[in-house]
Amino acid sequence: MKLLVDTHCHTLASGHAYSTIKEMADYASQIGMKIIGMTDHGPSLPGGPHIYHFANLRILPEYISGVRILKGVEANIMDFTGALDMPERFLSKLELVLAGFHDGSLVPGSVEENTQAVIAVMKNPLVDVIAHPGNPQFAIDIERVVDCAIETGTLIEINNSSFGNARKGSENNCRLIAMEAKKKGALLTTGSDSHICFHVGKFDKVLALFEELGITEELVVSSSPQKLIDFLNKKGKKLNYGIPVPIV
Repeated sequence: MKLLVDTHCHTLASGHAYSTIKEMADYASQIGMKIIGMTDHGPSLPGGPHIYHFANLRILPEYISGVRILKGVEANIMDFTGALDMPERFLSKLELVLAGFHDGSLVPGSVEENTQAVIAVMKNPLVDVIAHPGNPQFAIDIERVVDCAIETGTLIEINNSSFGNARKGSENNCRLIAMEAKKKGALLTTGSDSHICFHVGKFDKVLALFEELGITEELVVSSSPQKLIDFLNKKGKKLNYGIPVPIV
């Protein structure tokens, strides 16, 4: 399987990342990526950008270095009712909305509390992707979350950085989530969670897991640029994908 889309990238605007969007796009172009999501952390995470950062994403071109840039956010889940740290009037203008748990924004709860929060978030029609749900700090009922993802048309992310130093202990949960998704036919996306340009499109651990479990392109929306665009448009976006317009 070849993954041509990275739906989870951070620029230096996130406060603890180290590359500009131009550097991210340049590297993505070099390695053959077609789409990357510019999904900086929501404003509640320490060091995160001000809300105006997301309001002003409209000035970015659709393509940089031939790579389609999806203007987005990794919003923070703020409580167990599924509240996010981005008002809907901002979320509705973005092209890609990820939502996930971060201990800098919410103290982990019980399995039931965490599960209720994720389900509530997925019922928000403005949310497209649940980010790194394998985080053991925020344990969830995997079967219920996958069922809700199918019901609401929400993508479940398998996050490559969850197999490394980030969110230690996630690997087995990611495997169980992917297995449940395969069993029930839930759609997946893949995120590098890159915080520097050289990690854009890095999916070695994810691809190894997919091969191990026999997960095919049919379930992986990030295997095709058009597949992702079509998915997001079904969610109510109005996105273009085609021949890049030169920046002059």
